[in-house]
Amino acid sequence: MKQRILALLLAAALPLSLLSSAALAAGGDVSAPDSSAGQTEENQSPETGDAAPEGDTAVPERESDETEAPVPDEDAPENGEDESPVEEYIPDPAGAVTFQHLDRRIREGNLQIRSIQENVDILEEIDYDKLKEDLRLQLNQLAQAQWMMVQFGQSGTLAYERMDQAYDAVREQFDAIKDGDMQADNAETIRQLQNLQNQIVMAGEATYIALAAMENQETGLERQLAALDRALEELQLRYKLGHISSLTLHEAQAGRAALNSGLSTLRMNLNTYKGQLELLIGAEITGEISMSPLPTVTQEELDSMNLEQDLETAKENSWDLYQATETMKEERKKYYNVGGDAASDFQKKTENYKRVKHTCMAAKYTYDNTVRNFELGLRNLYLKVRDYQQVLAAARTTLAVKRDSYAAAQLKYQQGAISANALLEAEDDLKEARETVAGAENDLFSSYNTYRWAVDYGIIN
Repeated sequence: MKQRILALLLAAALPLSLLSSAALAAGGDVSAPDSSAGQTEENQSPETGDAAPEGDTAVPERESDETEAPVPDEDAPENGEDESPVEEYIPDPAGAVTFQHLDRRIREGNLQIRSIQENVDILEEIDYDKLKEDLRLQLNQLAQAQWMMVQFGQSGTLAYERMDQAYDAVREQFDAIKDGDMQADNAETIRQLQNLQNQIVMAGEATYIALAAMENQETGLERQLAALDRALEELQLRYKLGHISSLTLHEAQAGRAALNSGLSTLRMNLNTYKGQLELLIGAEITGEISMSPLPTVTQEELDSMNLEQDLETAKENSWDLYQATETMKEERKKYYNVGGDAASDFQKKTENYKRVKHTCMAAKYTYDNTVRNFELGLRNLYLKVRDYQQVLAAARTTLAVKRDSYAAAQLKYQQGAISANALLEAEDDLKEARETVAGAENDLFSSYNTYRWAVDYGIIN
């Protein structure tokens, strides 16, 4: 089982990395910058190191396959009390996707996630009591068979030795269940698999956000192209009148061709990455899926951010920190088993003691480094949200100024004080300001969404 799950994890790593790369290539900024390893205190013994966090380190085991109590209707009020109605899930229209439903659609439609879930279900549905009883019966049968072989004088034969090996193997499994080791290992594997599922969903959200940024860029390029076409009309007229050279006209035409080429490339990338999004949600791959606008981050959500409190929650939910903690605990236990700091001078001179101590210290330093990097990563995500918050405020201020300028231009045009082209230029400035606000809103949502993933799931990429 362990080997099969490991193979699954390795197989999932490549497509997951490709999804993340695709999102970044599309223009999404969804990850914190890599932080360098922080220095740790030297000459610190394993016993005096910081205690590993004992938080939520295991997924609760699923109960055995017995008759379960009926699940209460979530929509029904309890004890006659009125409750807020549960919002009804309305599926996205065919050929469309909303960000609000993206998490659900990926978890339900992504084949990779569903494959992982089957392996999770296998582990969760294990009836450890029944399995332990089956192993006990096998042990008794093997013991009886060995006794019969002894009675017939076959205790020293190859068959007896193989029987003895089989007994030891079954006994090891039996003891693992009796001591809770198998349950703990499977719970750890479940948590690892669920972490992988979460990373796939996060990569899907990053792809969606990157696509939203690309669509906003497409709008800007279309506006620039329209403005350039107007300018070309004026240049062509001036060229006919002999006011500009052919070189000036050709340069403008070349600029227009380059802008149009860039727009075509952008549209091709949109089609490509939309196809990846369709694959993620299990939809028909057309590259033409319609996307709803990204949600707006509310002021209440921004005000609820508390770096210190969120950091503690994020640490509890982090798979990486959990791994580092468990490794440190395991190596520390080995160190204590060989005497620890209380070992005799003779023990401390042995190669085994030295090796175990160095391995223990390495695990401690790795844990400390993992914690520091995690703390730095979350802090950077927090600061990025605050930075984009002020960027959006500045963009909205500029938009208000451009609205006033456009209103003034309209009045001047009505009075005959400016040309139609001048009015269109003012309109372009207003549209550009709106695009800037839209981009800033998307950047703020992207950074906030990444921060929430770090807090709620402990994932900092």
